[in-house]
Amino acid sequence: MRNNFSRYLTDLFENLEPKDNLIGLKSAKSLSAAAPAVATDLIPEEFSGKDFLSYLLSVDAELEHGLMVQYLYAAYSLGGSHIPEKYREKVRRWQEIILGIAKEEMGHFISIQNVLRLIGAPLHFDRDDYLWNCVLYPFPFKFEPLTIKSLAKYVYAESPKGWIDSDDPAAKEIKAIIQEEGHGDRVGMLFEAILKIVDDPLAVPDTVFQAPTYPYQAKFDEWGRGYAGGNRGNTTNGNPKGAPDVLVLPLASRDDARNALQEVAEQGEARTEADSGGLPSHFDRFLMVYKELSEVTKEMPEGWQASRNMAVNPYTDGSRSSDEDGDLIENREAVLWANLVDARYRLLLAFVRHSFLLDDGFNQEVVSSPRGTIVNSAFGEMYNIRSITNVLVKTPIKNGSDKMAGPPFSIPYSLDLPMGEHNRWRQHQDVIIGSQKLVKNLLEITSPENHNYLRSLHDSDERLLAIIRKLTDPV
Repeated sequence: MRNNFSRYLTDLFENLEPKDNLIGLKSAKSLSAAAPAVATDLIPEEFSGKDFLSYLLSVDAELEHGLMVQYLYAAYSLGGSHIPEKYREKVRRWQEIILGIAKEEMGHFISIQNVLRLIGAPLHFDRDDYLWNCVLYPFPFKFEPLTIKSLAKYVYAESPKGWIDSDDPAAKEIKAIIQEEGHGDRVGMLFEAILKIVDDPLAVPDTVFQAPTYPYQAKFDEWGRGYAGGNRGNTTNGNPKGAPDVLVLPLASRDDARNALQEVAEQGEARTEADSGGLPSHFDRFLMVYKELSEVTKEMPEGWQASRNMAVNPYTDGSRSSDEDGDLIENREAVLWANLVDARYRLLLAFVRHSFLLDDGFNQEVVSSPRGTIVNSAFGEMYNIRSITNVLVKTPIKNGSDKMAGPPFSIPYSLDLPMGEHNRWRQHQDVIIGSQKLVKNLLEITSPENHNYLRSLHDSDERLLAIIRKLTDPV
């Protein structure tokens, strides 16, 4: 994490009791050990309470964003022809469970933007490609295939307070793994600090919470489609209710913000199903997959993995130095697919960010309205990212290699949107035009089995470009 962004994180806990640290860096502190009398004790002297809350929410937005894309990468890695027939359905179920968690992280990410919007702070969509040596990041940022070790990191990141030191045999195994590799603190620790500040009117007065921002915030009716009551089709341990709902929580007050943040935290790390409304938390589901994967691995030959032999931290541009931990994609077709998924990822982030600048008004259900167009387009990019990745994970990183490519999820050179509504739409138009050049080049070299998807993508882009032209043409 960038030093200018992370430099306050250790100082956040400097007046609290230190706890055993897993990463061997400067000690993290535990909010649970000796909580300050008031939240203002947590705020550096150069910050107002509202400004420091904005900072902590921005840190959390980066964590949610980073976890989301890492979980996606891990889920996409699962499967392949090497999976024995009797385990294929189980591996497919693991994939759907982890994809469901990643989608819920997207909901968390959007809900944090709602809180930022509510308090009049800048939205925060950025993330680093590599988040090293940050006491509040649970493990170094890494795109990697799902393994016992990587899954142990995800269980730990989402674990409730104290679980890692419990007598649970899985906790002991996972603690040994994370101590060996070196990691930071649980995600829940950050929420404890945020909630303490939100709850204290001396730190953040009531006037900070701006109810008139409500029409510009994300709503479940828009972003939660098909994600209520386990409708994603994910089931966990035979639970017919499926996975918890995606949380997209619009806000109008301090209490709304507090309740939303508490729900996001509980969906991640609740210890039992009862603690998370009777449905399994991220921690519950990751731990279940960890135990099942451990059992299957014991039955298989040494070295067997449930994941494909996929690139680690894939990249295409040659900008990274040779000593960095990453796999260069060299195969021309794989490069094109990787660049295409990055273009669609850029569009997804831009569409979501743009939605916070548009009033929902009275026509949010109308597809041709600007806000409706943006939301529908964002859902389209979620589908595109999965479709393109399904091709990438079967495409070698270079000719003759048995290692497959993966989505780089590269952060674009800028996540800012232009000034002026017309210019925002024109930026979307520019990215789509660039994407169409990649589609054209892929149609010339990729297998015919991929042509239908590419033509469908081109046609949907043409429809969106026609809408953009109508929205940007002078009256």
